[in-house]
Amino acid sequence: MRSWALAGAAALLLAGCESPAPQTVGDDIVASCGAEDLQNLIGQPKAVLEAMRFSQRVRVITPGMAVTMDFAPDRLNIHVSDAGIITAVRCG
Repeated sequence: MRSWALAGAAALLLAGCESPAPQTVGDDIVASCGAEDLQNLIGQPKAVLEAMRFSQRVRVITPGMAVTMDFAPDRLNIHVSDAGIITAVRCG
């Protein structure tokens, strides 16, 4: 009887360690940060961002950079490679 109780407790503990399912993003959320209109930045050097003005929060993300995992639909994330080239423009 005691082994069943231990097995049940272990199962509950392991269930708490499960990662949450990835959040899906609908079209209305994607458009809320303006990323859809800035896809032409992909492939350009990071330096082009210096001449731009943004009305939303912007986060330029480089490889190995620590960033929070919270999802903010109005925040623009611009991913830049080690070579300084923009590789992705997304909301989040």
